[in-house]
Amino acid sequence: MLLEQFGGANGELAAAMQYSIQGLNCEDPARKDLLMDIGTEELSHLEVIGTLARLHLKPLKSVRDAAEADPLIAIAGGGGLNLFNSMGNPWTADYLKITGELDVDLRNNIAAEARAKITYERLINFCRDAGSKDALQFLMTREITHMRAFALALESMGKPPFSIGKIAPTPTLVNQFFNDSTGEGDHGEVDTRGPWNQGGEWEFVESPALQASQDGSSSPIHAQSSDSSEPEEIQELLVTELRDILHAEKQLLKALPKMAKAARSTQLASLFEVHLAETEKQVERLNEGLQLLGAPARAKTCKGMAGLIEEGEEVMAEGKEKDDAAADLALIGAAQRVEHYEMAAYTTARNLALQLRQPAIVQLLTLSLGEEQNAGQLLDQVAQPLMSVARMPASVE
Repeated sequence: MLLEQFGGANGELAAAMQYSIQGLNCEDPARKDLLMDIGTEELSHLEVIGTLARLHLKPLKSVRDAAEADPLIAIAGGGGLNLFNSMGNPWTADYLKITGELDVDLRNNIAAEARAKITYERLINFCRDAGSKDALQFLMTREITHMRAFALALESMGKPPFSIGKIAPTPTLVNQFFNDSTGEGDHGEVDTRGPWNQGGEWEFVESPALQASQDGSSSPIHAQSSDSSEPEEIQELLVTELRDILHAEKQLLKALPKMAKAARSTQLASLFEVHLAETEKQVERLNEGLQLLGAPARAKTCKGMAGLIEEGEEVMAEGKEKDDAAADLALIGAAQRVEHYEMAAYTTARNLALQLRQPAIVQLLTLSLGEEQNAGQLLDQVAQPLMSVARMPASVE
């Protein structure tokens, strides 16, 4: 029985590994220290429970009746310890609950300490040896200490109790309670009401499956991934984003021929020419997207792209005084800034289109985003050999 807390799912080794690895993952110095402190203490608890178990296992070395109680330990293990639980199952890292989200991990740890506390309580109830009881009482008490520390660490983060992760739940769906175990006796459990399904913002929904089957109505479940309360504002924002990108792309149509002409490398010049053709298609897609939204295909001044192009013109002017490799590398740097700016813009617009459930616009923006990402990768490929040339020392005659 003691081996359950040595190599079991809620045992000391599992706790030591869980908290220590969470600590290694933790970027918060204060709570990292907490996790490492408690993880180290759990290793000392492993020694305590292991020593206690070893004392109780001594008879298995020589007393047949005792050995018959657990042949695995007596014969295969020689009456000694190993990382098994009370049923002889080997310890596994599957026992560990590690998510990499500090507040979620702290909640896991509070639950782990609660489970361990109950396990020690049951071990005490089975124990008849006073010294063993003292050791188990000590270990059980420390579980409460750790639970308090983890709970206070979680509270000190100041996060609302149900604020998990970064993506908000669907507002209406999160407050629905489904009365799925309906009826009495063989037909289900007795229905009860309490603070878990009534009062406050709760919406009590009678079994959705039964409602749909009985009256043929649609499901009352608010199953959408999000419920935009102000779609008009989101659409207005998307129109603004598309018009901003439209102006950016039109500026780029004028800049790309100059960049192709300034490129010393034939491969780089060709890349700019290919992207010029892609940019023309992107302008057409943006016009189409605005038409789908019922908005005039009118550009909005994009100051960000204007600044990037002005910077690019400076790079081209300064490049006239540089060697071929250095001039092209500077030009690639300017082009990469443009590509990353466009990737950010297209990603934002696509996310807004997804929110508005506009699949046609999403598809248009996804195509353009893919072209920008591909252009960025091609610029990287052209830059690699130029880097090597730029690093080579001048030949000595």
